[in-house]
Order: sequence, then structure tokens, then C-alpha cells
Amino acid sequence: MLRQLIGQVQELFDLYGTHLPPQNIVQLQPPVILQRPPENSNDRWCLLNLEDNPSEDDCYNIIMRAGKFKILEPGKGPPSKWARKERTREKLPETCNQIESMESEIWKEFPEDLYENVIARLPVATFFRFRSVCQKWNSLLNSNSFSVECNQVTRAQPWFYTRTHENVNTGVMYDPVLRKWHHPTAPVVPTKMIILPVASAGGLICFLDIGHRSFYVCNPLTQSYRELQARSVKVWSRVVVGMTVNHRAYQIMWVRSDGEYEVYDSTNNTWTCPGGMPACIKLPLSINFRSQAVTVDGCMYFLRSDPEGIVSYDMRTGIWKQFRVPAPVQLSDHTLAECGGRIMLVGLVSKNAATCVCVWELQKMSLLWKEVDRMPNIWCLEFYGKHIKMSCLGNTGLLMLSLRSKMMNRLVTYDVSRKEWFKVPNCVFPHTRKRQWIACGTAFHPCLTAKA
Repeated sequence: MLRQLIGQVQELFDLYGTHLPPQNIVQLQPPVILQRPPENSNDRWCLLNLEDNPSEDDCYNIIMRAGKFKILEPGKGPPSKWARKERTREKLPETCNQIESMESEIWKEFPEDLYENVIARLPVATFFRFRSVCQKWNSLLNSNSFSVECNQVTRAQPWFYTRTHENVNTGVMYDPVLRKWHHPTAPVVPTKMIILPVASAGGLICFLDIGHRSFYVCNPLTQSYRELQARSVKVWSRVVVGMTVNHRAYQIMWVRSDGEYEVYDSTNNTWTCPGGMPACIKLPLSINFRSQAVTVDGCMYFLRSDPEGIVSYDMRTGIWKQFRVPAPVQLSDHTLAECGGRIMLVGLVSKNAATCVCVWELQKMSLLWKEVDRMPNIWCLEFYGKHIKMSCLGNTGLLMLSLRSKMMNRLVTYDVSRKEWFKVPNCVFPHTRKRQWIACGTAFHPCLTAKA
């Protein structure tokens, strides 16, 4: 194409030469100048300058790009490609204005009764940040309608409330969804006594002082708490505690090895002694105090030894039952767990110098433990040759296991339904960055409106 154009110019020059009429003289540049395109350009441009002074003629610059011609107005060079940021910058103000006007229109027509519905479904940590938006949002915790909305929201994962050796009174909370530790600035229960979490149900946690005298119930998120009435039976020995929630009421039960037990009902705020244990249950119970009780369909299950097995108490009918279930061999530091109505067992299995965490499920027909999962072998290598102690800080659906030795303290979570193991980040003080060692704890489902 370029060669044809040059040939046509040459024919015109030969035809007219210098004998052209004065009014039709066109001065042509002998050479055709091809400008080399810039190196940083992705487009290949060739510019043919056919005039000395294009402003005095009706001729046009001809630009050839990829074999195509474009005609430009006199005096204008080839178009330059705009940067994407510049194109976006020009469109941005108009787009922002449209978005702002659209958002204002939407929120202006947003129904008032849906605010609580939306806020109740926010993550718990996000809600506490949003309380500072306005006074109305800050007062939602005392709203009955907001309480109804929160009760309709099911939190998929529980939180963990733990006590550390360095900070016994305040405690820390772990959010497994965000994988973040939260450090309350004030004790959940304003008491000078040392109290430890022993059971939980819903969004409430039951605490017992180290003298086994007083019980407390609180919501660790809102710090709503209650000190329970004094018990009719003076208990100075160790007890195992279970807790259930039914609508807005909750029940707490304690049992000790000699068969004594009591049940607390929050509806009438009293402790009752339903009666003694039946003769079919062997005493003393030899209760495993390291294992928290689990609740399935209104029945509370406790782990015992001698004989090895499980005892259950139906909170509705007051009937005790005993099940002889032999423990797996070479088992230690075991505790009961529950997931979807299934009774599980978690413990350490040691052989020679190797130690591993295993999970079993109770077979209801044979009353035997069947192994269903174990910790990855690469994690267990860290325990080789060490004397490991394990405690379970949560026993419903998601478990938190504290694995300790003389110079080690590891925290892992185990999702029973998904059979997934996760390492928990170290718990450290916010300011000093000093690592804290977990002493005990329990799991609870975060609920903003649960009241003690």
C-alpha cells in the first residue's frame, strides 16, 4: 500500500514537473518521512507528512495503523492512548455521585423494623463496634424485640471462655471464626474469690469458686450475672457440674462421688434434692472430674470409672441409668463430647514414647467405643518422648484441646462433624505481648440477649 502511494506521487511529479499553473502549484517533499514509533508504545504508527504547511491547505494528514487509513484534521497528531487510571478518574465522580444518591434513597426507605433483623445477624465482635454509632443501637441489648431476633439466629461456631495462669480473675475469649483472642477489661463476675468455669449452655456460663461453695451464672459478652442461692446441702468436696437451657430458663446439676446431687431451676431460683440414686448404680461413682458433662435430648451424661462407663440423668423424669462401656486400651486424660446427638470420647493414647490424640464414637447397639479420627501424625511427632497432659475446654461440636508438657502448651481445635483439626494462635497480652498459659475453660454459644 505504501509503495503504491509513493508511485502515485512520483507520477504526479513527472506529469506536471515545474510547469504547473501558479494557482495549482503544490510543493512536495522529495523523501517520504516515516517516523519510528516510540519504543514503549504497543501500537505501530507510520506518519506520512505530505505538506510543508498543513494549516494553509485543505489536505489532511494520513495515518496508517495496522493497514488501515484514518484522516485527521489539520494540525492534529495521532491520538494518544489514555491510561486506565485517567479514564477511571474521569468516570469516578459521576459514579460516586450515583452510588451516594442510590444509597441515600435506599436507606431513606429502609423499614425501621428491619434494622434489628439485620443487626442481630452481624458477627458478635462487629455488633459491639457498631454500638457506638448511635444511642438507639447502643440500647438494643435491652430491647425485647431485638432479643426475639437474636434468638432466631443460630451461631454456627461456639466461642471459648478460658482462664489463664497469669490472669485468673478476668479470663480471655477465643473466636474460632476470626481466629482471634478477646481480652475483657473487667471480670465477668465482680467477686474477690477465684471462680472457675465448670459448665455452659447457650450463651451462659456457670462458675464455681475453688472452695466449692458458691455458684455464679453469667453472660461473658454482656457481663449479666447472678449469684445462685445457697445450696441446701453443704458440699466441701469436688463435684461435677452439668447445665441445660430450655427457652429462657436454665437448670444446673451437681453430683459428687458419694451419690449426693442437687438440681437448680432458674424459674423459681431454688435448689432441690430430687432423691437418692437407685441401688442399681454402684457407689462411689468414681466420677472423672476432668470431664465435663454432656447433654443430649434433656439427659445429662457423666463419665465414670470402676466400673468404666457412663451414668445418665434425665432432667425431665429424674431417672438415673448406668451403662458399662469399656474404655479403649492405653487411654488417658479422656473426656466426653457431643455432636448432633452422638456421644463422643476424646483422649490420649500412648505407646512406648509416642502419644496421639484420638476420637471415638459410642455405638448405641453394642455400647462400645469406635475410633473415628485421630490427630495428624505430623502434629503428633511434636509430642514424641514427652510427658503430655490434655484437657478439653469445650465438648459440643467444636472442641478445644490444651496439650501441655513441662516446656510446651499447645492449643488445637477439632471440628467433630467435619473432622478438621486447626492450630490455635498463641494467647498473648495485648500490650506486653507476653504469652499466657491456658488453665481451664469451656465453650459457649455467643448470645447478646442471654440473661442470667
